[in-house]
Amino acid sequence: MTSAEAGALRRLAPPARRFLAHRKGVLVRLALWSLAESGQAFLAGHAVARSVDEGFLAGDPRRGLLWLGVALVAVLSGARVVRGVFAQLAGVTEPLRDGLVRRAVDRSMARAAPGGPGGTDRAAVSRLTNQVEIARDSFAGLVLSLRSFVFTAAGALLGLLSLHPALLLVVLPPLAAGLALFLVTLRPMAAAQRRALAADEALGEHAASARAALRDLAACGTGPGVEQRGADLVADAAAAARTLAGWAAVRTAALGVAGHLPVLALLVAVEWLRGRGVSVGALLGAFTYLVQSLLPALHTLMTALGAAGSRLLVVLDRILGPEPEPGRELGPGPEPEPELRSELGSGPESESRARLSTVSAPGATAFAAHTAAPPAVELRAVTLSYGVRAESVLDALDLRVAPGEHLAVVGPSGIGKSTLTRLVAGTLAPSRGEVRVAGRPVTGRPAAELAALRVLVPQDAYVFSGTVGDNLAYLRTDACRAELDAAVGVFGLAPLVERLGGLDGTVRPAELSPGERQLVALVRAYLSPAPLLLLDEATCHLDPASEARAEEALAGRPGTLVVVAHRLSSAVRAHRTLVLDGVRAQCGTHAELLGRSPLYRDLTGHWNS
Repeated sequence: MTSAEAGALRRLAPPARRFLAHRKGVLVRLALWSLAESGQAFLAGHAVARSVDEGFLAGDPRRGLLWLGVALVAVLSGARVVRGVFAQLAGVTEPLRDGLVRRAVDRSMARAAPGGPGGTDRAAVSRLTNQVEIARDSFAGLVLSLRSFVFTAAGALLGLLSLHPALLLVVLPPLAAGLALFLVTLRPMAAAQRRALAADEALGEHAASARAALRDLAACGTGPGVEQRGADLVADAAAAARTLAGWAAVRTAALGVAGHLPVLALLVAVEWLRGRGVSVGALLGAFTYLVQSLLPALHTLMTALGAAGSRLLVVLDRILGPEPEPGRELGPGPEPEPELRSELGSGPESESRARLSTVSAPGATAFAAHTAAPPAVELRAVTLSYGVRAESVLDALDLRVAPGEHLAVVGPSGIGKSTLTRLVAGTLAPSRGEVRVAGRPVTGRPAAELAALRVLVPQDAYVFSGTVGDNLAYLRTDACRAELDAAVGVFGLAPLVERLGGLDGTVRPAELSPGERQLVALVRAYLSPAPLLLLDEATCHLDPASEARAEEALAGRPGTLVVVAHRLSSAVRAHRTLVLDGVRAQCGTHAELLGRSPLYRDLTGHWNS
């Protein structure tokens, strides 16, 4: 037994004893009905034996039919017995359900009350519905199966003894061996099930995180590490599955030994039994006990213990066990992969394939006049389409962005703005043409080198479970507390940091609003040493004042800033604006574009309306 299971049993034993002690009357009535079931099992095989020995073989068919009638009455009375058992069973299972519901409600209310742990109790609905019903059904199944086996086995074994003691010598050894082998598998198989479940959950969590981070994995060069981690998790899951399969094979063997070997042993021992005075009727009665009563009850018990027992233990420990840490309602899960703690992309590109004909943006402005450095960003006749026959999203686009320049990118939804940022970031390769950052081609360049050149902040900002300081300093791990505090002040993030408990406070991503997550990601980008920042609508969830403050801080940072604009104010603040209109791209200042770009004038009117 694992330490978790042992701890769960220790925690659950006292409340279980108290629960059963308050229902002695119901348990006594349930036992009385079960005694009737034991008598039914005894009569079925005994009547068959008597009908053969004292009736048909003795030349008295009327007596034989009379004993068969007794067996029929015993079988038909089973319906009345089952009805009585279920009536008493409700007196045990329904109070259990009600008690679990009260416990779940009390836990949720205590958490929400002043002085409680606080936070959102996301598991409350699951506990009140799914988990409570699982506990009730599993408990009912265990009570039915265990009770049926105990009393049916008692009646059947007593019947075998009454027919002839030698029958027990043949039937009991394989029956006991199969049952013992099954009981031996309970603990290791439960442990194997837990390991297999944990391995499967870890693999699923890793796959989901990696899928959400595909753009960043390619951009930051952490793909091989994540791939290796995935391979290790697959290997762990496979090993756990093999272990579980091995124990399942042992359990199947136990079921075979207990469920089939007694019948086979009885068939093999017929001659030996006949030699010791066992009558034909007694043999038929023994087969009746095995096939009709004993073996079905044993099979049901094994199935219930193997499935319902482990579920009941886990669910009861969830509801009755100690209060889990906030945000850990379903038990401790793996911390986010270190490789995934970077600016995450928003998934596959969803923009439409708007055609952009051959364009040429104006060359670098005065920003390049004071330095001989290569352009911060340069696109040379870049064309991109998502298929051989698909229309180009970008078509022969030329663009130069000088070091230190602040460029805004505007245009209708789906025109190619996010595609442009992905091309510059190196997470997407052009169909034709070349993309350079700091004078170096980005296509095919190792992701680690690209990560040192640029930071891409997508619309869906990513934060991970950890401290506030870890989130802010992820792209610059050597940042001191003074630098973190200064960055927090520049972006107006102090109230949020204070609410979370300071730089050492814990970040729970689900408890942050989209705007708060964006601010955390923007501060992270601000602290990064990369000379190029790419914001793909990374401020869309901020109010105008917060957006202006963030963009001004990022523009004042050493380096180049390219912003996919969400509001007109972003274009006005930029040194130049690139307008993508699907026909001809134009680049210029706000005043210049108002004079020569109809689309920009339309966008300005829309933004100002």
